[in-house]
Amino acid sequence: MTGKSANAMWGGRFEEGVDAIMTAINASISYDQRMAPQDIAGSRAHAAMLAAQGIITAQDAAAIDTGLQQVAQEIAAGGFPFSAALEDIHMNVEARLTEIIGAPAGRLHTARSRNDQVALDFRMWVRDQCDAAIEGLRALIAAFVAQADAGADWVMPGFTHLQTAQPVTWGHHMLAYAEMLGRDLSRFQDARARMNECPLGAAALAGTSFAIDRAATAQALGFDRPTANSLDSVSDRDFALEFLSASSICAMHLSRFAEELVIWSSAQFRFVRLSDRWTTGSSIMPQKRNPDAAELLRAKLGRIMGANVALLTVMKGLPLTYSKDMQEDKEQVFDAADTLMLALAAMEGMVRDMTAQVPALRAAAASGFSTATDLADWLVRTLNLPFREAHHVTGSLVKLAEDKGCDLPDLTLADMRSVHGDITGAVFDVLGVQNSVDSRVSYGGTAPRNVREQVARWTARLGKEDLG
Repeated sequence: MTGKSANAMWGGRFEEGVDAIMTAINASISYDQRMAPQDIAGSRAHAAMLAAQGIITAQDAAAIDTGLQQVAQEIAAGGFPFSAALEDIHMNVEARLTEIIGAPAGRLHTARSRNDQVALDFRMWVRDQCDAAIEGLRALIAAFVAQADAGADWVMPGFTHLQTAQPVTWGHHMLAYAEMLGRDLSRFQDARARMNECPLGAAALAGTSFAIDRAATAQALGFDRPTANSLDSVSDRDFALEFLSASSICAMHLSRFAEELVIWSSAQFRFVRLSDRWTTGSSIMPQKRNPDAAELLRAKLGRIMGANVALLTVMKGLPLTYSKDMQEDKEQVFDAADTLMLALAAMEGMVRDMTAQVPALRAAAASGFSTATDLADWLVRTLNLPFREAHHVTGSLVKLAEDKGCDLPDLTLADMRSVHGDITGAVFDVLGVQNSVDSRVSYGGTAPRNVREQVARWTARLGKEDLG
């Protein structure tokens, strides 16, 4: 089956029409139409520069600008007739501009190629997504900091291998995610700064013989400078890969907390309670409260990592400069950006909504011989035992407690002295979970006073315009 409707925008070279299947492969308007605001902004800046340089007349530039604003309004209103026959957002906009203003529209593409045009549009779109991710991360970090502030001295178990290790504070655990997300935020800021160079003016690949002013268009579009090499300008998709890379690491962090929410909200843990806003029931088991939002995020976030691999795979074998393969860059990034923004918003909602079950946290913190390390440290400090010997003594006491079916604080002093005769009653001062967390005052430790200091630091940092 063939469709014989040649594309008038480039059809002078071709006598026959395009096969319908080829049209389906070739057209990108179904997804790249979301770059319409960036495309129109770039065209308006380009036309203004052409007029300022005397390359087109001021009258033509004014007509182009007026027409482009009308196109933008039509697209925003939702009535724009996007056409697959016109392939992409660039040709759709230009065709409609021609219908509105006639011949002057044909001058817009002077000193420009679709290669630098799409490089510009996509870079501007990704730049906007970096800004959105930064704001989403700021809001999510603030939610974790609020939880940390509320629970600076709530005691909970810290885990290694998902086994009880040592007592920590709720606030300290919350701030661990603030630190992770803070690094994510800085990665988006770094990526944004690096991508903030304007490729417009590189033309197809070699630049142009017209006396254009690339610095002017760069400044008009909010870039720091023009890109320095025309070949690289049209073939570079590092900015998209950096966005996906930063998004993938962020997605991993979000998925880790989603996993913790799934575990913590289970009947076996009962560490947190999520409201009906973020849970669902069972069709058959009326007692169930399923953490579906966290589970869905845990799954959805894998799409971002897949997008990162997919675009790396597209780009890894391409010679300079532009190849049509690069049209496959956008869907991956669009989907990843949508997924990331949904995940950030949903996670912020769950973090602000969740209620820590403080008695259950404390009870769990006191189980599983969680103060064994405190006991070993006491033996080193008080009895001057080498740590390896203290470790052995503590292990023997843990075994004794296991045999008696109790925890370390429940052993009697006589039990303790049966393992090491120099142990005194002062040992019981370090075996309580509150004493344990209060003692962890080293910088970065879990002590409540440390948590409050870090909450203050994060509050001040969030109050700054630049979190770098």
